[in-house]
Amino acid sequence: MNGNDEGRGVMGLVSDLADQASTLVRTEFRLLRTEMSEKFDQVKNGAIEVIAGAICLLVALMVLVQALIIALAEMGLGGGWASLLVGVVLAVLGYIMVKAGSSNMSAANLTPDRTQNQLSQDARAVKEQMR
Repeated sequence: MNGNDEGRGVMGLVSDLADQASTLVRTEFRLLRTEMSEKFDQVKNGAIEVIAGAICLLVALMVLVQALIIALAEMGLGGGWASLLVGVVLAVLGYIMVKAGSSNMSAANLTPDRTQNQLSQDARAVKEQMR
């Protein structure tokens, strides 16, 4: 081979490498898109099952509350008082749960503190290395 043939051979290899890398990247993205679509379907089906289960649990809770009211009424507490007592207890429980959930979802609790600290440490380390 002379110098000109070697130049074309190297250029051909570089061109083949670029083509193969491009094909690999496209294939990987296609795989990623397919896998993400499958995962989305799993999440969607899971969400449907959770919602259906939550509806069944809500109906069961209503039946149990009704049974509790009837039991309290049969124990001598009037039907109205039994309903009021159960309603107040459930309202207090609901209020406590809503307040706890709201505080857990506050913006202060959602900030990525560890990541911010790590980024600050990384920035300091980079500055020290630059000296």
